[in-house]
Amino acid sequence: MSKGLDQADAGVLDAAASLETVLAAWHTATVRLEQTHEALRAEVQRLTDELEEKNRELARKNRLSDLGQMAAHVAHEVRNKLVPVTLYLSLLRRRIEADGESAAVLDKIEAAFTDLEATVNDLLSFTTERKPRVQRFSLAELVEAVCGSLGPQLAAQRIEVVTRFGAVPPITADRDMVYRAVLNLVLNALDAMPAGGTLSFRISEEQEGVELAIADSGEGIEADARRRMFEPFYSTKAGGTGLGLAIVSRVAEVHGGAVFADSRPGRGATFTLKIPRRPWEVAA
Repeated sequence: MSKGLDQADAGVLDAAASLETVLAAWHTATVRLEQTHEALRAEVQRLTDELEEKNRELARKNRLSDLGQMAAHVAHEVRNKLVPVTLYLSLLRRRIEADGESAAVLDKIEAAFTDLEATVNDLLSFTTERKPRVQRFSLAELVEAVCGSLGPQLAAQRIEVVTRFGAVPPITADRDMVYRAVLNLVLNALDAMPAGGTLSFRISEEQEGVELAIADSGEGIEADARRRMFEPFYSTKAGGTGLGLAIVSRVAEVHGGAVFADSRPGRGATFTLKIPRRPWEVAA
């Protein structure tokens, strides 16, 4: 009888142990399920946020596309109207060369039309959709060409130019586009140093490509301006088109690269233009 009770007790203990094992396994599975559920919910939220951001970006690009088409049409119309006006101004100058006061007024008119033509060129550069016409060229020589073209302005503003180029191989890109991007970055730096300062260039070879850093010793850029500086038509300068940095961003984008800005108020600003290597350059 005692032996039968012992067996019964053992069976109860085994059943209890089995039930405890089952409950422990159930608890573990429940915990894992809750963790998986939380992970899935977090991933769904992340993907939802990412989708909303992509939708906002797509809507912004669509608006910019429509605006770009309109701006291109306006720019072409304005340029067509500027051609005869410029001719008339040239003829008028010949007639009033002896009249100093009239010539001074004409100088101001021509300067205004020069600014207008620059605005039209900015619009056309921003709205023109074309693939880069790539070629091999020295980025250092391009920087020197830009500084050479702005020599008188650099001297007039008492700007000291400092370069650190190093042994960087030529890049493969659209030279005209990169020239315009560098020119805009330099002009932006000059605007930040009206009373003189230091303009620094550094070219370095990175793993992904070549980087050109352009730094000024100006007053720096406020946080709100840093967030919006590459937006088309955003400008903190009176009379500015707000397209200079947007064009730089477009040039970087069509080359598969990027442009970055690092600035703090009172400590100047550094813009870095990154041009990636072409596939055949990576293979080589």
